[in-house]
Parts: sequence; C-alpha cells; structure tokens
Amino acid sequence: MTMKNLLVELFVEELPPKALKKLGESFAVVLADSLKAQGLVPADAAVTHFASPRRLAVHVTSVAAQAADKAVSQKLMPVAVGLDAAGNATPALLKKLQAQGADVSAVAGLKRAPDGKADALFYDSTVKGATLAEGLQKALLDAIAKLPIPKVMSYQLQSGCELPGWSSVSFVRPAHGLVALHGSDVVPVQALGLHAGNITQGHRFEAAVSPVVIPDADAYAAVLAMDGAVIASFADRRAEIVRQLAAAAAKVGGGCTPIDDDALLDEVTALVERPNVLICEFEAQFLDVPQECLILTMKANQKYFPLLDAAGKLTNKFLVVSNINPEDTSFVIGGNERVVRPRLADAKFFFDQDRKKTLASRVEGLGKVVYHNKLGTQGERVERVRAIAKAIAAQLGDATLVAQVDQAAQLAKTDLVTDMVGEFPELQGIMGGYYALNDGLGETVANAIEDHYKPRFAGDALPRNTAGLVVALADKLETLVGMFGIGNLPTGDKDPFALRRHALGVIRMLVEKDLPLNVSALVQSAAPAFGSLITDASGALVDFMFDRLAGSLREQGYSAQEVDAVLALRPQRLGDVAKRLTAVRAFTALPESPALAAANKRISNILKKTDDVDAHVSEVLLQEVAENALYAAMQHVLPRAQDQWQAGDYTASLQSLAALRVPVDAFFEDVMVNAEQMDLRLNRLGLLKCLHVAMNRVADLSKLAS
Repeated sequence: MTMKNLLVELFVEELPPKALKKLGESFAVVLADSLKAQGLVPADAAVTHFASPRRLAVHVTSVAAQAADKAVSQKLMPVAVGLDAAGNATPALLKKLQAQGADVSAVAGLKRAPDGKADALFYDSTVKGATLAEGLQKALLDAIAKLPIPKVMSYQLQSGCELPGWSSVSFVRPAHGLVALHGSDVVPVQALGLHAGNITQGHRFEAAVSPVVIPDADAYAAVLAMDGAVIASFADRRAEIVRQLAAAAAKVGGGCTPIDDDALLDEVTALVERPNVLICEFEAQFLDVPQECLILTMKANQKYFPLLDAAGKLTNKFLVVSNINPEDTSFVIGGNERVVRPRLADAKFFFDQDRKKTLASRVEGLGKVVYHNKLGTQGERVERVRAIAKAIAAQLGDATLVAQVDQAAQLAKTDLVTDMVGEFPELQGIMGGYYALNDGLGETVANAIEDHYKPRFAGDALPRNTAGLVVALADKLETLVGMFGIGNLPTGDKDPFALRRHALGVIRMLVEKDLPLNVSALVQSAAPAFGSLITDASGALVDFMFDRLAGSLREQGYSAQEVDAVLALRPQRLGDVAKRLTAVRAFTALPESPALAAANKRISNILKKTDDVDAHVSEVLLQEVAENALYAAMQHVLPRAQDQWQAGDYTASLQSLAALRVPVDAFFEDVMVNAEQMDLRLNRLGLLKCLHVAMNRVADLSKLAS
C-alpha cells in the first residue's frame, strides 16, 4: 500500500481575524478525522494545521492511496422470512440479495446466526476500500460544511470556472484556489466550484513569484515562506510576533514591555502573513489622560501594542505589527502615528469634558437610563444597591464605613452617563474612580467606585478595601435577587445577565475575605429593597449559589464526596468551607473513617423513619452493655469534639470522633434499637440522635459512605 503525506489548502479572500484560529483548527481536525474513519489514515498520523489571513490548510502524514478492503457481515432478514419450508430462497430474500449486488447463487453461502428470539440470515462480503480521491472528496466537503463560520456570504463564481450545477457559492469568504497533494501527485477533488491543483498565491505585495507552485506536500510551509513570503502556520507566526515584540521593546530600553494580551495577539496574528514589528510614538502630552483610556483605544481601534515601563506605567511608545517590510519604514511608522493621534485626541477631549461635571451632578441622569423594563431605571437600581450596601456595612463596620459605602454606592454608576464610558463601555467603573478623585472624594470612595464591578472574571482581583467589597457585594446581590425575582434565570449555556459569574463573585468575596456574613440571610435581606417589583425567590437563589460553590470546589480538586459532605449542611459562613473540607479530607484518611461513615449513614436512615426524636438520654434506661459503653465513650469524646468545633479546629474535632468507632460497631452488633418497650426504644433513638448531631457538625459524614 502506497503511503505518502497529504497537503490540502483552501485559498480564500481575507478571513475574519477573530475566527481564524478556530477555523484553521476545525478544518484540519474534521478533514483528518474523516480520512481516519474511512481507513485512509492511521489513528496515530500527525496532523498539522495552517491558517493565515488568506488560507486554511492541513498536512497529514502516512496517507494511503487506497483504504484496505473490509470484510462486512450484513444482516438480511429472519430465516423464517428468507427461506420457505423447502429451504429455498423467497422473493424477499432474492430482492435483498440483489440490493447487495448478489444473486441466487449466494444463497448457499449465507450464514445463520441467532438474532434475538429467532435465527437470521447474514451475507458476508468484502467492501472495496475507498480511493484517496473518493475519501478526500468526502472529507473536504465535511470539513467545509462543519467550519464554525461566524457569518456566511454568497458570491458568484468567476466566468469559466463553473462546475456542472454551480452558479453561486455560500462560504465565509470567496474561495479562489484549492491545493490537494498526495506526495507530489495532485488528488483530483473539487470544492466551492474549484478544481484541486498544486498552485497557490503568496503575499499580496511581497511574494517572490506569483503564482507559487507547491512541488510536494512536505514542501508546503518552506516554499510558501521562501517564494510566497508567508508564514503559513498560525502558531509559528504568533511566536514570531512575540519574538519581534520583545526585541523591539528591548530596543526602546528602560525596562519597557509590550502589554500582555493574548486575545490581541491572536487577532493580530490573524491579520498578517509575514509580521514586521515597528516602533512608533505619540505626543507625551496625551499621557495626562488615564492610561486605561489610551491603552483601550490603541488596542481596540488600531490593534497596536502599547509599551509599559518597568513600573507598569504607559509610555508614549507603541508597537505596530505591519504586514509589509519595506526598505524605508518611515512611511509606515509615520502613517500609524498620524492615524493614532486623532484617537488619542478624542480620548483626551472626552476626559477633559467629563471632568467639568461632578459625579454627584450626574446622579439625576441615571433616572433616564432604563436598566430593565421590569426593574426600572439605573437610578432606581442605585437606590436598591445603596439600601443593600448600607445593611451589609452596618454588619461589618461602624458609621464611617456605612457613610463611605453609601456615597460610593450612590455614585458607582454615574460614569455610565459620561462621554468616555459612552465611547468605551469597557471603562465603566475605572473612569468613575478617576472622576471621584477629581471631585476630591478621597481614595477610599474612589477605589470602591472603581472596584465595585470586581471580580469581573475568573481569577480577577477582589476589591481593594472594605467599602469596595461591600458595594461589590451589594451590586451583585441586587442583580441576582432582581433577576431571580422576575424569573430571568440562566438556561443551558444562555446566561445573558451573567448570573453565574455574579454568584461566583459573591462566593469568592465571602470565602476569600472570610466575611462574618450568613449567606442565606444576606440573600433574604436584599429582597425588601425591591418592594413589590419581584417575587421573593431567595430559596432558589441560595440553592443556585451553593450549586456554583460546589462546581467551583470540584474544579479546585476536591472530590465530589468531600464537597457533598460539607455542603449538605449548608454552612452559612462560606469562609469556613475550606477548613471543613480540609478536616473531611484528613478524616477520610483515618482507618476508622469508613466504619464511622457507614454507621452515620445507618443512623441517618433510622432517624428518618422516626419523627421528632429528642436528643436526650436517660442513664437508668441503658440496659445493654454495648449501649452503656457507647454512652460512656460519648460522655468522654463529645465534649472535647464540641469544644474543638466551637474553636474552629474542625480537623481535630472530626479526629476526636474516631475514638467512637469500636463502641459504635459494638452497639449495632449487640443492641436492638427498635425495642418493643417504648421507653427503651425512645432512649436508644435519643442516644443515636445525640451521636448523629455530634458527628455531623463539620460535615454530613454519611455522604462519605461508599
């Protein structure tokens, strides 16, 4: 069997840059998987994907010219249907055989085998393996059909290029070339109105030759780089940009580094075919504008890489990734400097204009901004956040904190009606902090305003001060309680109001700051701020938050059993959860753990069947040796375990309970709990109730039973 490497390239007009990486990966994976499924490629074949602004390509090793023939056993029909009483083929069987390309002569070779309740007839045949042309045609069409295309466009085929039945094509961008090489042989496949060949195009302006001829599959990347001035590999091109950015920053000196932004790096990689990083600069006067504004406009609008100094401050130098490499770069540099100047001037204008009005003077304007048609305006929302925030602040601090929190909550949303945030919504909160400092409100309030959206995403920092923490909690709780109260819940992967992220934000603040707040009470206390606008859905919201917490803990490496055991008790101070999990993990390592967990589960099942058992024991009713021994052990162990629990030493508390294993085992071995005498039965149930309460203070140990 002839095995050669395969190269397939689809040459198109400029692809959407934010989608290019996924398009390249999908094209390669789907095409290779289809070839593997058809037996043309071994499972361990190396698959390399290429993606540049104008091409999607894949290189696959060890591709066969034809797949091996396959033995197939085809079930035809039950024996009783296919053969008459004399054993001759029925018309139904002959028709079925004809469909398989066989005739009556095949009847004698049919196999009988059990199939359910009756025997069936099976026809064994050999299916010829697909040729590479057949298999690649199918794989190519599959790969094109399954591309994660953000938006399809339709276009007419060029005159003279139409294949039979083709007049127009729907694809992400117009396609102009198709390469399919098995070694050096062209594979005769077709797609998007194109016939495969060995010719492609290089860089629009800098290719050494046009068109570029690919002599064989393995020469693709090297020939494109040399003759076409194109780095075809997305990963290689990205690495080259990173290298050039670092070199350019070092050339600037002063400890400068380009801003770290993977999304920007991916997008720029998708915009150039052969990167050339150039150093540009803007007037230093623009540095008076908050650096977040300048950085955002350079990244979002121009795809530039701002340079930060050793202290993380923005410099007036920036890096441009050009797609051309002229001998004289001054025109490219000058052009980019001219383009960025009006953008920075706009940012400076917005900043200067916004500072002419105080944040306090903008509060009234929030009443004209609709927040939600069922929950009113942003102004009404601010009043709810203020009420929730003041209630939380009263639990955590003094009158000074309450006043700071109230002021920050009142002003936190006012930057939404500023020119800067109107132009750059991503700066909400950040600009509020700058404008608060401009208004002389002090760092505490300014930081609280800036931080009240935090954490914005997984791994984001928490608010820097207590005032910011309280306002952030109140803001997220207002969103959660309000949306749950009007029935706007997340469904599947749809979560338009980011309620999952808000819930995790609340959880992180409660856990990482170890706040002395009861999570259920916190949720319930927020509902009155809405008046009659919502239905109280506190119970459902608390369940939702504990579900988010459980998922987060499992992602952190805790087992499902450990998480279930701790969260079954619904611990209200979330800062305790980590300590409880540590205690449970230490307890499960003890040799006594399995027996005690099993006993706990047995006790739970017994108590579920009995209503209102009193956790009380009368010593005079203890008759059996085993129950006396258990009671005596409990009198010795439980006070110590309770003291340790109250002191917050959950690990020691659970480990103290390990001493009860032997008397607990003996109790269940020798004592009949459901005694006929009512007083004995109730006393024994009371003994178990006392034990159950003591054993499940840290976690529900029955959840640890296998």
